[in-house]
Amino acid sequence: AAALEGQQASVVTDYVIKILGLEECADTVVGSIMMRGISGGQKKRLTIGEMLVGPARALFMDEISNGLDASTTYQIVNSMRQSTHILKGTTIISLLQPPPESYELFDDVILLSDGHIVYHGPREDALDFFQHMGFRCPERKNVPDFLQEVISKNDQKQYWARKDQVYHYITVREFAEAFKSFTVGEEMRHELSKPFDKKKGHAAALAFRRYGIPEMQLLKACLSREFLLMKKNSFVFIFKIVQLTVMALILMTLFLKTQMHRETVIDGVIYMGALFFIVSMIIFNGMADLSMTVAKLPVFYKQRNFGFYPSWAYSLPSSFLQIPTTLVEVAVWVSITYFMIGFDPELSRFLKQYFLLVLVGQMSGSLFRFLAAIGRNVIVASTLSSFILLVLMTLSGFVLSRDKINKFWIWGYWISPFMYADNAILANEFLGDNWQQVAPLSTEPLGTQVLKFRGFFTDPNWYWIGIGALFGFTILFNILFALALTFLDPFDKPQALISEDSENDEAIELNRARSLSLQGSFGAMHDEITPGSNNCKKKGMVLPFVPYSVTFDEITYAVDAPQHMIEKGVVKDKLYLLKGISGAFRPGVLTALMGVTGAGKTTLMDVLAGRKTHGYTQGNITISGYPKKQETFARISGYCEQNDIHSPFVTVHESLLYSAWLRLPTEVNRQTRKMFVEEVMALVELDSLRDSIVGLPGVNGLSIEQRKRLTIAVELVANPSIIFMDEPTSGLDARAAAIVMRTVRNTVDTGRTVVCTIHQPSIDIFESFDELFLLKRGGQEIYVGPLGKNSCHLINYFETIDGVTKIKDGYNPATWMMEVSSLDFAAVYKRSDLYKRNKAMIKDLSKPAVASKDLHFETQYSRSLFTQCLACLWKFHWSYLRNQPYTGVRFLFTTIIALLFGGMFWDLGGKMNNEQDLFNAIGSMFTAVFSIGIQNASAVQPVVDIERTVFYRERAAGMYAAFPYAVAHVLIELPYILFQCIVYTCMVYTMIGFEFTVIKCFWFFFFMYFTLLYFTFYGMMAVSFTPNQHIGYIVSTAFYGLWNIFAGFIIPRPRAPIWWRWYYYACPVSWTLYGFVASQYGDVQDILRSGLTVEAFVKLYFGFEHDMVPIVGAVVVGFGVMFIFIFATCIMMLNFQKR
Repeated sequence: AAALEGQQASVVTDYVIKILGLEECADTVVGSIMMRGISGGQKKRLTIGEMLVGPARALFMDEISNGLDASTTYQIVNSMRQSTHILKGTTIISLLQPPPESYELFDDVILLSDGHIVYHGPREDALDFFQHMGFRCPERKNVPDFLQEVISKNDQKQYWARKDQVYHYITVREFAEAFKSFTVGEEMRHELSKPFDKKKGHAAALAFRRYGIPEMQLLKACLSREFLLMKKNSFVFIFKIVQLTVMALILMTLFLKTQMHRETVIDGVIYMGALFFIVSMIIFNGMADLSMTVAKLPVFYKQRNFGFYPSWAYSLPSSFLQIPTTLVEVAVWVSITYFMIGFDPELSRFLKQYFLLVLVGQMSGSLFRFLAAIGRNVIVASTLSSFILLVLMTLSGFVLSRDKINKFWIWGYWISPFMYADNAILANEFLGDNWQQVAPLSTEPLGTQVLKFRGFFTDPNWYWIGIGALFGFTILFNILFALALTFLDPFDKPQALISEDSENDEAIELNRARSLSLQGSFGAMHDEITPGSNNCKKKGMVLPFVPYSVTFDEITYAVDAPQHMIEKGVVKDKLYLLKGISGAFRPGVLTALMGVTGAGKTTLMDVLAGRKTHGYTQGNITISGYPKKQETFARISGYCEQNDIHSPFVTVHESLLYSAWLRLPTEVNRQTRKMFVEEVMALVELDSLRDSIVGLPGVNGLSIEQRKRLTIAVELVANPSIIFMDEPTSGLDARAAAIVMRTVRNTVDTGRTVVCTIHQPSIDIFESFDELFLLKRGGQEIYVGPLGKNSCHLINYFETIDGVTKIKDGYNPATWMMEVSSLDFAAVYKRSDLYKRNKAMIKDLSKPAVASKDLHFETQYSRSLFTQCLACLWKFHWSYLRNQPYTGVRFLFTTIIALLFGGMFWDLGGKMNNEQDLFNAIGSMFTAVFSIGIQNASAVQPVVDIERTVFYRERAAGMYAAFPYAVAHVLIELPYILFQCIVYTCMVYTMIGFEFTVIKCFWFFFFMYFTLLYFTFYGMMAVSFTPNQHIGYIVSTAFYGLWNIFAGFIIPRPRAPIWWRWYYYACPVSWTLYGFVASQYGDVQDILRSGLTVEAFVKLYFGFEHDMVPIVGAVVVGFGVMFIFIFATCIMMLNFQKR
């Protein structure tokens, strides 16, 4: 709305909100799969509103009716019609299953199929064209449904009207050719052949500017939006400040000035380690921007492509608004650490360090945002950032001194922001008054000696050089961020898979035969089932089952009311979404659960299915007369959720095999299971997609319609007795919806209990239901009862109510009932005879049948724990094998790092002339394993986060327990990390030149393998006890800082204060460094320049002993086991899905 020049944006926004019926949720968060927010229909209307509030006069609107009820769709299309006519705009809308009354609002119709335009012309002439081709639309048939089905080879024959001629299938191409010779087609061709008369145009119709308002106003709008997002994500920034405070307190007590000395060069090295860690901590603190930036990119790409704003207007607010947060974060850090550690007490040096670290923070945030825009995928971006950080940190001069850097790599030293930050902060400290004393046997101040010892510059101007360089890097990274946003497209472009159907008669007949075959396997027993009975004859059934009824009485559901509603006095403390709802769902009866958007349809279904994780539920639910127990109920029920949640890197066929494997009873053998899966695939027409990768919604893989059919198939292969389907036809065209409803009808006809929520059904689909459960907004019943032939019972009920207009002939009863129902109809229903009959039926069905038994299974799950683990491992195998952004990039990263480190530290492993040589070799091991470990931990987190969402659905469906899932997720990592370590060890060990003996090679590989394992398991663990990967990323970063400082490289254990030495034993990286150093150098007898042997120096300075290597190895393995245990425990105990 900010793009409207000369108008009050708030007026336009309020008007559009009112048109779209979004007033009640205007102040509600949008939400996601993991977080409760607005309903699915409201999200669709929000997407429409985002376009309508802008200044565009040519609107292209794709499937806007998905998830909306018919009355809302009519209201929106009618508004668009009036706006288009009055403002002389151009509007093209694609619709799936459009209601007839909405279809009647259009001026022109384009019928498109298989890339051919079948018809394009006035809406009134569409039926004439098909009648000209020999097809007639029957009475009580929606015209839009007829138009979609008449060009389908499976449905075309029923509309053939020329009884004196033999029907033959007319292809889409033949329709398109015939249209060209039809009257409307000829008129269009004639009109298009004439050149456009420019005199008819108007200058005002052209846009001479790319954006609707001046770009500075767009910058202001983006700045306002970014500030709002920061407030919404305030928890992240507060958490970062708390994290920095804790880390500062730890650093302060670790380097407490009472324990710090300024007598020798080694004392200075300890101070240098503290300063290096401070710079590293501020830089790593900016890593949170990486995942948050990647998460916001899909919205940015959409808005960029629609011309909302230029990329630079989007990128600048992030940098501007980072300044105050960085000022606060650095102020907290410096105020705690500076004086307590004992840095130079001069005020000017305190302020200079503060200013320097603020610039480091700004540079870090800009760098990570730039890397996020380059990577565009969180796994790729985190891997890229790990690689960049590793190279820049290694070449900063601390890990590998400047004089030891290979001449081929010295360029990396000069372009490293770390180098300028380190030299600036070291010059500020060591050239101060505290370090001016001259040590014995020296002519230089101690501070200068310390800087020279590690190869840093001694010129005080390097502080200002560092300031200038950091400021320049900040500007550069922000420019590169804006350029990356401008020129790069999304990492994965949406591309739906199109299933091509054969057009020959044999293929048609084969499909029909297979469909009838499955109707036989699903429905052979239909005539032998008595609805409501607890047993059935299973004659002819491929997979037997027992029918069950569901009754619920006085169900209420409430959530804690939002604070703004309490403040306005709308509610007191709880917001009731369901208010005393009662009903019954019976075997062999197909029930439609309907209501306006936000009426509580999905909420009721979630409550009955046991899928709610938050809120307050009251009332009674029984299964065939016995109280419902969620553990056993999950075994006999299926739930097709509105959000189609599936593992993205498996195929359609594998998804179904996996579901059937875990959910069908053990009595069903493998061959039968495969046959059943094939039949279900045929029923929902997934055959042509069997080897297609599922993909991520809106990113790649299956289309919306294909994912919807997969969701239904995944539940059908479980052979459930009770099935809940949340909007199974949403997002489908009329033909696909008809296929789905035929599937549903066949399922019901076997005696199963099926309930579907549904929006804007056609007459055919609506009247395929047996009963209707109608809700009004606020969660109350309006009508609960049978539909009858041609919806006669429903129509009679509403027409007997005073003030209700009678239905027109041929009008859709589903649309009519939504139009005539009003807010007080719930009270009318409660006073009706229908309500009394329903209550009596509920009371009757709530009593167990004679000689019946409560639902009971010997085990909670269909399969043993071993089989569950095996099935999960099978799925993870295919997921990891195809997830190249994760597995492929990880191997590529490891290979490049091995080559880089081998080149940087070429042949330094065997050079033992002085202590600095030893520090260089140890630095190579520490930096490599720490950086690759962090990359492994960071890269695995989005994988765990995506699969955890799938896990919540599958666990709720009773497919498996949490423990075998966790075990499988752990086991699948072992071979990939093994190969990663083999690649790294073979390259690095020989290039750096470590001593080549069997035992030393073994220990190097051992510590590398198990260290990468515990890093990976730590990353998995961090996600398991946090709500999402962003928080997990921040938590991980905090511990990376702790592990970095307590690893023993920055400050060795013997030099640490006694009150912190215990944490060296609790820090896994310190044990890793112990293992590497002790196994490689703990027994080396070479004499250093100081006169000590390497073995003696390692023991004296680091406290590492060669005899402890086996024990250290056991401890490193133990850390991996501990992280696995915590990961599995959190997966079992915690549920962050808010429903």
